[in-house]
Amino acid sequence: MAPLLDVRGLRTSVTGRAGDVQVLDGVSLTLDRGEVLALVGESGSGKSMTCRSILQVLPSNVRITEGEVWCDGVDLTTLSPRQVRRFRGRYISMVLQDPSASLNPMARIGNQIRETIPPTWPDPPQERVQELLDLVEIPEGGRRLRQYPHQFSGGMRQRVASAIAMAPDPKVLILDEPTTALDVTVQARYLKMLQRLQRSTGVGIIFVSHDLGVVAQLCDRVAVMYAGRIVEEGPVAKVFRDPEHPYTRALLDSLPRLDDERDRLATIEGEPPDPTDVPPGCPFNPRCPHAMDRCRQEEPELRLLDGRGHRASCWLAEPEEEA
Repeated sequence: MAPLLDVRGLRTSVTGRAGDVQVLDGVSLTLDRGEVLALVGESGSGKSMTCRSILQVLPSNVRITEGEVWCDGVDLTTLSPRQVRRFRGRYISMVLQDPSASLNPMARIGNQIRETIPPTWPDPPQERVQELLDLVEIPEGGRRLRQYPHQFSGGMRQRVASAIAMAPDPKVLILDEPTTALDVTVQARYLKMLQRLQRSTGVGIIFVSHDLGVVAQLCDRVAVMYAGRIVEEGPVAKVFRDPEHPYTRALLDSLPRLDDERDRLATIEGEPPDPTDVPPGCPFNPRCPHAMDRCRQEEPELRLLDGRGHRASCWLAEPEEEA
């Protein structure tokens, strides 16, 4: 069975004073029905740019230069801007990090949800709105529909944004760091809501996050991004237990642990490379404690390491031997 979403060799460039700068370099990923795929990495690693390139919600100076984005048997990169607009929402929806950026402060919540319901929806719009409020677990829906965004807490606004994204019944839902602005207790309730939503609708979710603890709790697979590339990918439990790329290992080592007796948390030395000056070879080699001459000369491919879909782009990563 074909995946819900199949991204193949996606390359995206930004045009500036220095010319074209490549910010995504051959990103490939798949998403199946009912699956939650995490995109993790430092700021600037390409997570949000990947999501925006999939949806083609890009500034005028940013363009896809190569690759394919397949969804429902259609390559979105071949569509006209008008066709892409018709495809968004109906097949792929996105919830932004800050819900205030996607909610109209002058419009009632009920109207904002109602206007995203397709005109071909079989049930009356009011019934669909109430169904969505129940889906994202907003209590007292009848009263809440008449309220404005400023009358909702941050967590409730995030739920409203999720309801708007789910209104057209999309097959793929992209969540760009939806829990960043939420406190721990609200975040926990929001994650449980997402799990119930995913189980009840079967929607495939791409979950962008800096929080590896949240990823371990919510996601099935994880793709680790660095310098516009996926450097490791696989089942969350496998990647977190046996990371094969030094960058993944460094991210995990920087997490605080209750049983850790160190006085200071581990850090990753240096900074991510400037997109205009990515080093030759493996882009992580200037920061990697295990870098060899080969790492500084040749960029490793993302290789399959086992039969469970664990892949890594590191010369030190060895495929598992078959039993």
